[in-house]
Amino acid sequence: MIGKHFLYPFHVDNFREPGRVEADFDRFPVKSMIRNIYTIFSRSEIPIAADDQEIMDLFDPSTPLPPWTSKVETGLSDVKVTVPALLIMGEKDYFLMFLGMEDYIRNGAVTNFVPDLETVYIPEGSHFVHEQIPEKVNQQIIEFLDKQSI
Repeated sequence: MIGKHFLYPFHVDNFREPGRVEADFDRFPVKSMIRNIYTIFSRSEIPIAADDQEIMDLFDPSTPLPPWTSKVETGLSDVKVTVPALLIMGEKDYFLMFLGMEDYIRNGAVTNFVPDLETVYIPEGSHFVHEQIPEKVNQQIIEFLDKQSI
C-alpha cells in the first residue's frame, strides 16, 4: 500500500478539502512554491508523499529546475469551459497513469465539463510539455486558433 497522499488523491480530492492545499502551499513564498511544483512534477516518476507528509514535503531544494523552464509564472484554478478549448498533453505525462485519468480524457468523459474540447497528444512530451517543447505546442495552438471563427 502506498501513502494516503498518492498524487491522484492529493491532486484531485485533496484540492477539495478546504484549507489543506493552502496550508501546504502557504509554507512557502509564492515564487518558491511555484518552483517547488515545477521541480516535483517534472520528474518522470510519480511523486508520492508518505502518510505523515504533504506534497510540498517532497521538494528537494538541491534539485535544479528542468532545463526547459524559464521565469516561472502560472495559475492554479479550475473553471467550467463553455468555449472551444484545446488540451495539449505529452504522451509521457504521468498524469495519464492516475486512476481513470487516461480513460476520462481519451474516451471523452472530460467533454461533460468541456463540451467543445480538442485534445492533442505530443509523443515526446511530459507533464510540462508547454515548457519542454514550446515550438510544437505553439504550432498546435496556432492551428487550433486558425480553425476558430473568431
